[in-house]
Formats: sequence, C-alpha cells, structure tokens
Amino acid sequence: MAPGSRASETLTADDARRQLVDQLRSQGWITRPEVAAAFTAVPRHLFAPAGTSIESAYANDVVVTRRGSDGKATSSISAPWLQAYMLETAGLRPGARVLEIGSGGYNAALIAEVVGPAGTVVSVDIDAQVVTHAQAALARAGYPQVEVVHADGVHGHPADELWDAVLVTVEASDLPPAWTDKLSPAGRLVVPLRMRGNTRCLTLQFAGDHLAATASVQCGFVAMQGHGRFPARRVALRGDDAVLTLDDDTTTTNAEALRAALDGPRVEVSSPVTLDTSMGTYLESLHLWLASQPRPYGVLRVDRDRTAGLLDPQDRFFCPTLLTSDSLAYLTMRGYDTTTWQFGGHGFGPHATRLTSDLMDLTAAWDQQFRAGAGPDITVHPAGTRLPDTERLRLLVPRRHTLTAITWPEKNR
Repeated sequence: MAPGSRASETLTADDARRQLVDQLRSQGWITRPEVAAAFTAVPRHLFAPAGTSIESAYANDVVVTRRGSDGKATSSISAPWLQAYMLETAGLRPGARVLEIGSGGYNAALIAEVVGPAGTVVSVDIDAQVVTHAQAALARAGYPQVEVVHADGVHGHPADELWDAVLVTVEASDLPPAWTDKLSPAGRLVVPLRMRGNTRCLTLQFAGDHLAATASVQCGFVAMQGHGRFPARRVALRGDDAVLTLDDDTTTTNAEALRAALDGPRVEVSSPVTLDTSMGTYLESLHLWLASQPRPYGVLRVDRDRTAGLLDPQDRFFCPTLLTSDSLAYLTMRGYDTTTWQFGGHGFGPHATRLTSDLMDLTAAWDQQFRAGAGPDITVHPAGTRLPDTERLRLLVPRRHTLTAITWPEKNR
C-alpha cells in the first residue's frame, strides 16, 4: 500500500518490526532465533533521522542518516537483510565480545541483544556527530551498555581481552592489523572488502598464517574515511551521470579518448547465455569472474534516467567493464519475459568489436565452467606474501597491509 495511506498511518512500530522479521525469515536472511529476537526487540525507528516514517524506518532498505557537503551519504543504517546476514555469519553467542567499526547505533543494539548482558559491544566511528547521534539513540532505545567511541576505526580499539568478532560496517579496501591482532583464534571478522571495484561482505576466519572467507555476499557500503581511506580512481565519462571506477594500478586509460568514444557508434552483441531469475541470479559470481581476468578492467556506474539510449549496463551501480586505453565494453541484459534474461555486451571505441567479443567469450566460459560451482576461494594474507604458483585463475589484490587472493577452481565443482 502506498505511503500516506490509512493503513500505513496506523502501522505501529511493533507491527512493523514483526513484519520485517517475517520478511527476512521468508527470504532466508534470518535463520537463527536469537537474531530474529534481536530484530523484533530493537526499535529501528529511534535510530533513524527525525521525521522518518515508521514505514520507511522498517523497510528492507538503507536509511541515510548523514550526508557530506557534496550530498553523498557518509553514514547510514544498513539494509536489514545485510545486517541480518552479518549477524548470522558472525556466529555471535551470549557473552561474546564484539568490536564494531562504523557506528550509527542500530546495528550495535542488535549485537547487544544477541550477546546479552554478559557480552561486550564497542562501536567506533570517526565522525563526532555520528557518535553523538548513536549515543543518544542507544540511550533512548535502552542500550546504555554499548560503548560508542569517537576514533578512527582503522586503529581498532584498545582491549585487554580478545574480540570474539569484529564487524565492519563501512567499505574497506584493506584490513589493518588492529582488526586482526586482537581477534580471538576462533573469532570472525565480517567486513565489506573492495576487490578490484567489487565489494563483497566477507566472513573471515584464521586458517594458519592467513584468513579465509567462509561466506561472501555482494554489498554496498559507505566508504571508510580517515587513515583507512583508499579512493579508487574515477573517470567521468559523462560528468557524474556515467563514471568508470578503476581500482588497481595496472589499468591505465585515456579519459579524453574514452569520453570521445561514447560519441561514436555503439557495438551491440548478444550472448546465448541466459539467466532465469526464478532460479537465483548468480551475478555475483559472474561479476567477480570478469574482474579476475588478467586484463584492464573497471566498474561502470550510470544514472539510467540521464543516460538512457546511450549507456544501458546490466547493473547501474557496479557493471563489469573491459577496457583498452581508448575503448570499453560492458555487460548488458535484456528481458525475454518476467523471469528470463539474455546477456549481451555494448562497446564503444576503435577496439569495441574485439572487447565485446571477449566479454561474450568470458561470459560463456563462466556459464560452462563456474556458474553452478561454489565460486572462488578468497583468502587474505599479510602484505608481501609470496603465494605458491598455480595454474588456476587467480586475481591478486595488493594493499598496504594485506594481499587478497581470489582463486578460481580448476573446473566446475
């Protein structure tokens, strides 16, 4: 029913919480009773900005709580499905000690409900206004035991005891030692990690001298500020309406040539590969597969309303794009019916024909070899680690503190 209707005006916060929990359970995001109990108990609307309706506060979507001078979100309450996912994969138990990087209050309250009165929750944020808001909202909601600290989250938080879990609620490009040095041997680090422009919420556990991902899901978060800030390079193709993001040092482009390429003809090709959305999307796997190729690569973001007819990418936020210095080709999809979609590619520039052909070949290879598999192994190693040679496709993402390896299986498994 539309906002402003009689039913939405009379929706109580208690009813809205129950409806949200029912939705998250039916979609599989909540499976543990203690997580369901936390979402049922915590009043999400008390953490939202003043004037937010009950309907909006309990929608399964992001609630922006603070914006920068450029209008972009700098703090938000994450979508409930993603918060539920992080709580579930963190494996929190009563009495656990949990460090949260990136505050806002609501997620910390959920954690506090799960770990109970014997647990410890410390939430760190670099923005003083966010900290003040979180402290006030936690007090209103009845969670004064949560400690909210104003500090740069890249430095973690001093602690005499180890953390059972570290939950990071901002996009990170690296894992600083402060997050792992105080993590218990059996602890879990849940972090949205950006890898060649693709952000995955990884659940990481120690595996000898490195960390291994035991779960992964595509996500989007506000980027880290402070010493943990690692901005990707942006190439504005049509101002802010079409932006190409480059997240590695090996990809070089000629921005003027790419902008000029969009004024030329568009090469369009179709793939025999289709997608039945009723059976699951699998797009996370395809996106990461394309990013893992040893070739120039970027991620395209567009405003579809303002670029319609020129740029129609498969994903308007994170569309995989193959590149040369003066040409590009990105993934597309067109619908057959309500559930079936066909992949394709659009290309611009003097090398568009070759790039779109390569894009379709890679999509076909993914379809034949990896679509039905478990996806790649993702591991995080100390910076400077020399990994054994392998014949498997492997993308290495070097950062200041870590080396992330995305390694694909030899064949469908």
